[in-house]
Amino acid sequence: MLLRSAFFFMSNSRCIMFQYLRILFLVIIDIVLVNFALFSSLIIRFEGEIPSEYYQGFFDCYIPFTAVLIVSFFLFGLYRRTLKYASIGELLVVVGAVSCAVFVNTVGSYFINGQDFPLPRSIFILHWLLTIALVGASRLVWRLMRDYGIKMNRSGGLEAKRVLVVGAGDAGVLVIKELKAHYNGSINIVGFIDDDLNKQKMIVQGIAVLGVRNDIPELVNKHEVEEIIIAMPSAGGRVIRETVSLCRDTKAKVKILPGVYDIIDGKVQVSKIRDVQVEDLLGREPVKVDLDKITGYIKGKVVLITGGGGSIGSELCRQVADYAPQKLLIMDSCENNVYDIDMELRESFPALKVVPLVKDVRDRKAVTSVFRTYRPVVIFHAAAHKHVPLMEYNPEDAIKNNVMGTYNVAQAADMFRAKKFVLISTDKAVNPTSFMGASKRLAEMVVQHLDKISSTSYVAVRFGNVLGSRGSVIPLFKKQIARGGPVTVTHPDMVRYFMTIPEAVQLVIQAGAMAKGGEIFVLDMGEPVQIMELAENIIRLSGYEPYQDINIKITGIRPGEKLYEELLTAEEGVTATTHRRIFVAKPNGIKAELIEEKIIGRIITDSLPQNEHDAKLMIQEFLPEFKQIEQQSLTYVLESFH
Repeated sequence: MLLRSAFFFMSNSRCIMFQYLRILFLVIIDIVLVNFALFSSLIIRFEGEIPSEYYQGFFDCYIPFTAVLIVSFFLFGLYRRTLKYASIGELLVVVGAVSCAVFVNTVGSYFINGQDFPLPRSIFILHWLLTIALVGASRLVWRLMRDYGIKMNRSGGLEAKRVLVVGAGDAGVLVIKELKAHYNGSINIVGFIDDDLNKQKMIVQGIAVLGVRNDIPELVNKHEVEEIIIAMPSAGGRVIRETVSLCRDTKAKVKILPGVYDIIDGKVQVSKIRDVQVEDLLGREPVKVDLDKITGYIKGKVVLITGGGGSIGSELCRQVADYAPQKLLIMDSCENNVYDIDMELRESFPALKVVPLVKDVRDRKAVTSVFRTYRPVVIFHAAAHKHVPLMEYNPEDAIKNNVMGTYNVAQAADMFRAKKFVLISTDKAVNPTSFMGASKRLAEMVVQHLDKISSTSYVAVRFGNVLGSRGSVIPLFKKQIARGGPVTVTHPDMVRYFMTIPEAVQLVIQAGAMAKGGEIFVLDMGEPVQIMELAENIIRLSGYEPYQDINIKITGIRPGEKLYEELLTAEEGVTATTHRRIFVAKPNGIKAELIEEKIIGRIITDSLPQNEHDAKLMIQEFLPEFKQIEQQSLTYVLESFH
């Protein structure tokens, strides 16, 4: 402890000594410049032939003039400013300090000497101009050395990386400034790329706009560009994908500035510039939530999140915690998942009351006990079996978990008079061809039915595949690439809708705020993405070339999969909401008697299907079009189609 204190004292003393030496150095330079400016003023005024009486006047005045100027510089804080960031602000301070000092010198000379000035009156104006010019230049020279100095390596050659910036707007300009500020000449910015024809051949921040995006491959070769930075945070997904595609045709490394929503107050930091990720290629705008509505229905309430340890559930926990609930109940059947998110929330939100619950939604008594003990007001039901191929082998469990589990939680919400119940559903519930999708469609029907007979508001939220969630395609692709390939794609024409986990969760929370009861909320997910193209992009972003370094293998469609997913049935249609990215599916005519008898009745009497055949029959009572296509038949159909 004593050694540490001594070290701190020595380090602190060294820093203070350095500061004093720095100020002394600047003061000496300013004294030289101030007197040089005064003497130069005399030379200019008399064109080099200074009368002898004014030599004496110079020696009489230079000490008091210099003292007043140095004091003024101290008073204006000129010696507390960092020179390497000197800019117009520093120059304005110099102007103010010099102006004040020259005014004091002029007035002082008048009162001391009356009309008999020791120097010509024009000298004061010339001295003012020259002092501003010289002192200001001394401050800016450090900035110029930092911005335009060339860093040499040990062998004496240039080590500056050649960089091309795509986007000559505000973001691009800020990137240029940050790169200059942080890399101190170790980069060479060769130019801008911008599609705005009015900017072509213009100079922005001393950097030329060399061409449009289509010129990227040619310019990279011409200028030997090593790195391309995409600085278009407001650009849509199509533009980003096209730009990255053009950059892929070059050998330059590609980096990107995150979206505007990731940059606080519009300030760009070099640390924010990162490698291009798959999410950038999908290029979706984030779902922006109505914070007032969300705060209103969550703040101060007891909130239950089932499946709270999963990918979606854990993100729900993080975002709900931001809105200051009275108590957050995390319920999941996996104790490790509950432990992880519980520890994370206790660290991030120490004031939040978190209740970790290791319970299974299929256990009706346990669910009822949770509601009786904690009386949750808002419920987000994220617990579900979601893996399509896996549920093809376990259809009866898909029904037990996704249908019975949903009913158990939803019915308890009604029994204990909860305000809102939000079911997290999927696009696979639309015209389902899989047991997983069909079970989620039945779950939607259950909550829509309960909404009609309960004071609780029940809603469902449908969205597509979630990037980075457990079991999603992108983590699988990354694992396959790490093993050296091949990357497996089930069909070359397979397409899917994608969204990020935070975006999906924001939609769920926003839907709860907008819910009046009985709705199925649907996100406008933009354009679907081809899985084959996605696989190729991930391989390239990993630094490999598809089919050369990493092969792509077509494995055939798995049981229950479709070539494309839908967000609505033909009968549903949509109506708009106050949120421009969220729509409400028009509810189908759901037969209450059938739901009461064939779903709720079977749950209560514990007579749910126990095998694939019975599961299929149960689903077909509600979805007559549902039928299971065996893998052999599906392969035959696809081969016939092609």
